[in-house]
Amino acid sequence: MDIGNKSVPSEIFLRGLTDDKELEFIIFDFFLGMYLITVFGNILIILAIYCDSHLHTPMYLFLCHLSVNDMYLVSITVPKMLVNIQTQDQRITYAGCLSQSFFVAVRTVFECFLLGVMAYDRYVAICYPLRYTVLMNPCFCIILVLTSLFISIVNGLLHSLMMLHLSFCSDLEIFHFFCEIAQVIKLACSGSLINNILIFVTASIFAGIPLLGIIFSYIHIVSTVLNMPSSEGKYKAFFTCGSHLSVVCLFYGTGFGVYITSEVIDSPRETAVASVMYSIVPPMMNPFIYSLRNRDMKEALKKIVGRILALVPVHLFSLMFPYGSSFIGWSLLACQGALKQKAYLAEGRLLKHWYSRQRGWTHDSVLSWWMVCS
Repeated sequence: MDIGNKSVPSEIFLRGLTDDKELEFIIFDFFLGMYLITVFGNILIILAIYCDSHLHTPMYLFLCHLSVNDMYLVSITVPKMLVNIQTQDQRITYAGCLSQSFFVAVRTVFECFLLGVMAYDRYVAICYPLRYTVLMNPCFCIILVLTSLFISIVNGLLHSLMMLHLSFCSDLEIFHFFCEIAQVIKLACSGSLINNILIFVTASIFAGIPLLGIIFSYIHIVSTVLNMPSSEGKYKAFFTCGSHLSVVCLFYGTGFGVYITSEVIDSPRETAVASVMYSIVPPMMNPFIYSLRNRDMKEALKKIVGRILALVPVHLFSLMFPYGSSFIGWSLLACQGALKQKAYLAEGRLLKHWYSRQRGWTHDSVLSWWMVCS
């Protein structure tokens, strides 16, 4: 290729996962569904932690940041792909491509550090329970989060600045649904050896060190739990760590799987399909893992969903789901009625002692009066 044609490109084409137009619209619905599930699921996790004072602990502080990071990660990549499919325009500006690759790098490394910090939190809670509140004080937790974010931003800036020194030729096409750093580097006409070495070194350090910290933490956790005298204490400790361990296995397992796939398979399209497993599936599955395997989170989510159902008007759901409005309407009315009934009974019990002492009323008469007035 002629060296004189080297230049900084103005646009890059994101070819996506397929060229089949009919299959593209199936992919559109599939990714839109996964995106909405990811966003709403993580928003529920954040609201549940914010509204429940029992969850204002370091463990759930880190989980809240993990949910924000997951939402941000999918919001960087998926909406652009959906717009490209809808408009049939696969172009992205060079500046937009660099920005997308920067934020993906930041959020991926930040996720690794958050998982490592969460493992350290469990290590301190189980191995040093009496010193937990001293070691994991709010100031130290905030420092851990900010330090992780700072290192992630530095890593993203380093890759972005190194890519600015590359020269590109014509026919810039990426067979992917977002601008991944490794895919952008492959388009360069100039030497990219330093960039590839940088990717390998930073990935080994910023993904390897948190992984080693997680392994170290769980070795000590398992050793401590096995020495516990009561079986109930062992079960509670393993149950507490089960959610985090599942998320770690999902994130690192899919990441290693994609790396091995890219080395074995020479097809960029198949590598792009495999990358869905680490870029979209873990953020979508994390809310399900923490809500199903964590009893405290499950109870908090029930409360927040109950509040939302009690506040949302039934006719709003009728407008959103016209074909199933009757069933949804009756279901919501039943839920709202049950929630109000519980609220009335709770408030009636609080007033029981005052009214009974003041006027000599019985508990049943107080509840009947409160239900009629409400």
